[in-house]
Amino acid sequence: MEWMIWIGAAISLAGVGGLAWCIWLAMSARRAQLPDAEMRARLQRVVALNLAALGISAIGLMCVVAGILLG
Repeated sequence: MEWMIWIGAAISLAGVGGLAWCIWLAMSARRAQLPDAEMRARLQRVVALNLAALGISAIGLMCVVAGILLG
C-alpha cells in the first residue's frame, strides 16, 4: 500500500497549496482597498475555496493513514 501513501501525500500537498492560494487571495483583496460590499463578496468566495482546500487536504491525510494501516 505504499502507492496509497504517496498518492495521499500528493493530494494533501495539493490541499496545502490551495490553502496558500487562499491566503494570497485574501491578502490581495485586502491590499485592493475595496468597498465593504465587494470585500465581503470576495472574502466569502475565499472562505468557500478555503474549506474546499481543507477538505482536500484532509482526504489526502486519510489516504496516508489508510496506506500506513493497511501496509
